[in-house]
Formats: sequence, structure tokens, C-alpha cells
Amino acid sequence: MAILETMTFVLFALVTAGSSLGVVLVRDVWHAALLLGLALTSVAVHYVMLRAEFLATMQILVYVGGVLILITFAVMLVREQGLETEVRRA
Repeated sequence: MAILETMTFVLFALVTAGSSLGVVLVRDVWHAALLLGLALTSVAVHYVMLRAEFLATMQILVYVGGVLILITFAVMLVREQGLETEVRRA
């Protein structure tokens, strides 16, 4: 049982680290926001593994549900179509 928990922890630690690194390195803001959602969700899985279900629930509701939705709305409202096509040509 302990080996399974360790393997699950390592898997989600790699997901958290990889998606957090992707947030910083990805050029597209939309993909960075999606990777941020993945990173925040995998942190909630770490809370569940620590038997802190309340913190995991608050992580999902507040950060993934609230902050990430605000970020995606801001990205959709601020994004300009002309600038996007110029970046793709370069």
C-alpha cells in the first residue's frame, strides 16, 4: 500500500512540476492558463493524499473554480485577433 501511495505522489509531483514549468515557458496565454489549472488541480490531489479534504475542496473551488475562470475571461476579453495572426506568421 505504501508503494502505491509513493508512486501516486511521484506521478502527481511530476505533473505539478511539469505543468508549472509549462506555465512559465509556453508562449500562448490560453495554454498557460490551462496548464495553471492542471497544476492547481494536481496540488489538490496532494491535499487529498495528505488527508486534508477541506483544503483540497477549497483549492478546487477557490483557485481552479474562481481564479482560473477570471484568468480565462481576461484572456478572452483582452486577446486581439490581429496580434494573434501576426505572431503565427513570425
